[in-house]
Formats: sequence, structure tokens, C-alpha cells
Amino acid sequence: MQKILTGNQSAAWGAMCARAQVVSAYPITPQTTIIEELADIVAKGLLDAQFIKVESEHSAMAGCIGAQAAGARTFTATSAQGLALMHEMLHWAALARLPVVMANVNRAMAPGWSIWTDQNDSLAQRDTGWLQYYCESNQEVLDTVIQGYKVAEIVNLPVMLVLDAFFLSHTYEAVDIPGQERTSEYLPPYKPSIYLDVDDPHAFGGIVPQDIYMEFRYKMQVAMNEALEAAEQADRDFKTMFGRGYGLIEPYRLEGADYVLATSGTVTSTARSVIDDLRDKGHSIGLLKMKLLRPFPVELVRGVLAGRKRVAVLDRDICVGMGGIWTQEIRNALYHLPEDQRPSVYGYIVGLGGRDVKPETIEKIALDVQKRPIEEGEQVWIGLKE
Repeated sequence: MQKILTGNQSAAWGAMCARAQVVSAYPITPQTTIIEELADIVAKGLLDAQFIKVESEHSAMAGCIGAQAAGARTFTATSAQGLALMHEMLHWAALARLPVVMANVNRAMAPGWSIWTDQNDSLAQRDTGWLQYYCESNQEVLDTVIQGYKVAEIVNLPVMLVLDAFFLSHTYEAVDIPGQERTSEYLPPYKPSIYLDVDDPHAFGGIVPQDIYMEFRYKMQVAMNEALEAAEQADRDFKTMFGRGYGLIEPYRLEGADYVLATSGTVTSTARSVIDDLRDKGHSIGLLKMKLLRPFPVELVRGVLAGRKRVAVLDRDICVGMGGIWTQEIRNALYHLPEDQRPSVYGYIVGLGGRDVKPETIEKIALDVQKRPIEEGEQVWIGLKE
């Protein structure tokens, strides 16, 4: 079935296809219509789920944690200050090894108040133990919700899928919605081995003494490492069944390219057309789309970027005092390459607070990185007003 959906509606329909059993949520712009759409889907009887109306985002995640611990497949959504309010509960969900799935609609953090997009809200949560996927299109949003449940329930870690405010959340596109029978074949019902059960009691979330706490965290790291293969396999299986796959990264026109633009989210779509134009003009440049932030696909990134001359990373975020976050991640991944194979990595801060990243902006970056001096430390801000 094909429908014309916004990115937010696509997230809601993805949760419906995945047969989420509990939706616990609180509204915040620009995420609100995800929850409104799910409320409508549940009210119409299209999804047999318990819809929990709560008083805050902190409570929304607490509701998911309780329901997931009781053996239910759960879903929620948020943005910006709401995600920040969830921060404590994000740690709880991950450290309790609960495969909650959540959509976060990227919105710039306040103050000053903004409802427009950049990635600081989700990137600020990168150390909480959640997998993070970044989506480029509405179709990718819906498909990633379904894939997210598949991976989360294999490794017992929560998944956050991320979409840009307004550029996706409120923009309509044609979206294919997979049939329920085939989706159920891809994603069977959730059947945890341990859950809250009065007939088979276990202790959950109790105090942990010093002599075993580290082992819990080590097991989380092992699970996160295993999530790389689980995510790749889930994507391959999805492509086999539904004809669409995204990979953990996506190289574009990198054949023979000395220079590379690295992007995430909707900026990628604009960058593709810029790369096409520059390649037609004889420039040796290609594109690398980053989809998965956690776990970071180190070996995949090294395999694609080894031997290139320079990489320009477009960061729609800023780690104040350090620079762009994707720049840090990519530079770290490349650090152990042999010196003659390790490209220089340059960070470009763009599009904060929803500022447009236009084709001419990306072309400026693409041309700039080809003539950069050899020093990498400079963080370049593009589009600042005088």
C-alpha cells in the first residue's frame, strides 16, 4: 500500500507495522503529530495498543520502561528539550537492556528558543547506550522503525531513529507501507526470555555491588559491538523482503574520488545533486552518507575513506569547546590508519537552528576542502551573518 505521508506520520505508521503494544508519549513540537497519528491509528482500531497519556517526557520514557520490562513492545517519540528531560530515563532503559524504540525529531536546543532543526539534541545523548540511526527520507523513517525493533530485540538495547524537523517531519512524500503479513514475517512478535511475571519472579534494577557492576557494562559494550552485525543483517534481510536497503553508511560516487563530503540526514539529498554537478565538471569528489552513529561503524568508514586525500564533514551540530560531533567521530575512526592512507578531516559547521543548507553552500565546502592547507584543526563555520 502506498500513502502520502509526512515524516512524522511515517514514524507512526512504522510503529503500527511493527505492532507496538504500548505507546507512551507526551507532545512537543515538532514531534507532536507522530503521537497524534498514533492516537488516531489506535482509536480507529488499526493497532491494538495501550496508549498512555503522561505529564512529561520523563514520564513517557518511564512508561515505556515499565511496559517493556513487563514484556510489551513499546514506542515513543520526542524532540529537543523533551529528549533532554528524558536523559535520566534513557540511561535506565539502556542499562536495563530494554529494547525500546523511539523517534526523535531533531530540533535545536534552547535558549534561544527554536523549533527548527539541528542535531544537537540527539547527539548529546550518544553516550547513553542507545543505538542511533539518522534518516534521509520519509520512506527511510518508516523502514528504520521496523528495522530498529528487529535490531533492538536481538541485542537487547534501545534504538533511537532520528529525523530532521520540518524538512522531514512536516513534509509529505509518497511512502510504501509494507503489508502486515510480510512485516510480521520479518519482525515476529516480541517474546522476551525474562520479564516481570508474578509466577516467575526476578529482581530488576536493584543495587549492584562493586565486584560485578563493571561486568554489566562490559556486557553492554559486547552487545553494542554485536549490534553492528545485527544492523547490517537486518538491513540485508529487509532489502531481500521489501526491495529497500540503506546500509549503515552509503557511499555515493566515490569511484576514484580523492575528496569526500560526509553528511547525515536531509542535507545528504541536497549534497547528492551537488556532487553530480561537480563530477560532471571534472572534480574528483564523492559523498559518504552516515546513517548509524551508535554503534559507530568504524571499519566500514575506514574501508571507504582509506587512501582519500581529504574529507569534509558537514556538521549540523556543535560540541562547544571541541567542534563538530560527526567530525570527531570520523576523525577518531581514521586515527589508526597508516599515515599514508589516512585522509585529512575538516569540519564544517552548517545549518544550526534550521538555517538552510543550500546547494551553493555545499558547493562552497566541496571546493574549499580541495584547496585546504594541510592543517586540520580549524573548525569552519559556513553561513554566519556578518
